[in-house]
Amino acid sequence: MKEKEFLAELAEITLLNQTLALLDWDSQTGMPEEAATERGEASGYLSGLAFEKQTGPKLKEALDYFSAHNDELSEVGKTIFTVTKKDYDQLHAIPKELMVERSRLYSEAHTAWVKARQSKNFADFKPALEENIRITKELIPYYKKDEATDYDVLLNLFEPGMTSAVLDEVFSELRDGLVKIRQLIAQKGITPDTSFKNRTMTTAQQKDFVKNLVAQLGFDFNRGRLDDTVHPFATRLAHNDVRITTRWNEQDFTMGIFGVIHEAGHGIYEQNMAGKYNMTPVYDAPSMGIHESQSLFYEIILGSKRSFWQKQYPIFQAAAEGTFDDIDFEAFYRSLKATAASLIRIEADSLTYPLHIIIRYELEKALFNGDLTVAELPKAWNDKYEEYLGIRPDNDLVGVLQDVHWSGGMFGYFPSYALGYMYAAQLLHAMEKELAIDNLLIKGDYAPIKNWLTEHIHQFGRSKTPNELIKAATGETLNPQYLLNYLSELYQNVYQIKA
Repeated sequence: MKEKEFLAELAEITLLNQTLALLDWDSQTGMPEEAATERGEASGYLSGLAFEKQTGPKLKEALDYFSAHNDELSEVGKTIFTVTKKDYDQLHAIPKELMVERSRLYSEAHTAWVKARQSKNFADFKPALEENIRITKELIPYYKKDEATDYDVLLNLFEPGMTSAVLDEVFSELRDGLVKIRQLIAQKGITPDTSFKNRTMTTAQQKDFVKNLVAQLGFDFNRGRLDDTVHPFATRLAHNDVRITTRWNEQDFTMGIFGVIHEAGHGIYEQNMAGKYNMTPVYDAPSMGIHESQSLFYEIILGSKRSFWQKQYPIFQAAAEGTFDDIDFEAFYRSLKATAASLIRIEADSLTYPLHIIIRYELEKALFNGDLTVAELPKAWNDKYEEYLGIRPDNDLVGVLQDVHWSGGMFGYFPSYALGYMYAAQLLHAMEKELAIDNLLIKGDYAPIKNWLTEHIHQFGRSKTPNELIKAATGETLNPQYLLNYLSELYQNVYQIKA
C-alpha cells in the first residue's frame, strides 16, 4: 500500500460528498417542491455509495497497513491518516441501510419543514421531525463511547470533547451576565432611535453594497457565489467552489446584509484552509463551534464595531441612493446595536442572541434525554421564550418552525453558535494584542485581519482539535468572560451609560 493509493481512495469519497453537497445546495435554492421524493432517493443512493467507501475494505486495508507502517507516510499523510481513522472508527459499525434511510428522511423532512412554514402549522412538520429523531436515536448507540447522556453523544459529533455538564456551567455564567447587562440598560440606558430602519432599501441595492463589502473582507467571488434561499447557509462544494446564501427584506436591510456577512465568514474560512489537505477529511473545520466563530467574528464582532461602520456607512448611504442621507452616523450606528427581545434567532441583536441558543440547547437536551416529546415541543418553545425573553410567539412560523437545522437532523448543533460567539470574542482579544484593529477598520484595510485568522485558525482544518486551536491562538481555553466584557463595553457605549 502506497500513500498515493490511500489519498486516491479519499479523493473518490470526497468527490461523492461534493456531489451530495451540490444536490443539497440545489434543494435549498432552486429545486421544484415536487422533486423532493426523487431528490431524496438520489441523495440516499449517493450517500450509500459514499458510506460504503468510507467504511469499505479498501479504506480498511489502508488504515490497517499504515497503522503498522506509519513511518512510510509523509507528515501531511500522518495527519490525514489520524483524522481518517477517527472517522472510520466512528462509522464502520453502522449498517449502510441506516445511513441511506437517514439521508432520505432528511431530504423529505426539509420539504415538510418548508411546507409547514408556509402553513405556519407545526403539525405539518411533526411526523417528519419524529422520524428524524427516531433515526438519530437509532444511530446514537453506534456513536456512543463514554458519554454520560445520549445528548452528549450528539454534542460530541459537532463539538468534539464538549459535554452538557460543561455547557450547563458556561451557559449559566453567560446567561447571568447577559441578564445583568440587560438590566443595566433598562435602568440607565438611553434608547437609540430606530424609526428609520424600516425604510425601503431594495434587494438590488442591498446586494450591491454587501457583495462589495464581503469581497473586501476577503470572500473570493472567483471561487464562490451568492444565492437566495429560505434559511441562509454556506456550503463548500469544492476547494474552489464555496457558496453562500441569504434572504432579503426590503423593509429591514439588516436581515440580508448581516446574513451575507455571516455566511461570508464561513466562506472565508472554507476558502483559506491549507491546500495540502484538499480532497481529504482534514479539509474541514474541527468543530462547528470553530466554524461559527469565523462567521460570528465577521458578522457580530467586527460588524458591531463603531470603527467598522465609520468606514462603511458612507458607502452604505451611496448604495441606498439617498434613502439614509438625512441620518447622521451616530444615529445610524446606535440604531444597529439597539437591543430588544425578538422571536427570530437570526434577526436577534448581539446581546440577546445567545439566549436564543440557550433555549434551543435546553429543548434539544430534553428531547433526547427523555424529558420532552415532539408533541410538547411547540408549547415548551413558547414557554421558554416567555421565560427568557419576555415574549411569546403567536404562531409556529415565528416559533418552533423558524430554524432549518432539525429538518436536516442537526441535533446538537445549536450550542455551536454560542460557543462560536465566545470563541470569536476571545480571538478578538488575542488579535488586538498584535493588530490595531480599530485603525485597520477605519481605513478599510481588512487583509491583516483575514491573514491573522488564516494563520491561527483557517489553515489548520481538522489537523488540530478545537481546544488546541483556541489555546494556541489565545493562550487559554474557552473563557466566556471575553464575550461578556465585549458586550458590556459595546452596549454601555451605544446606550450612553456612564460608568
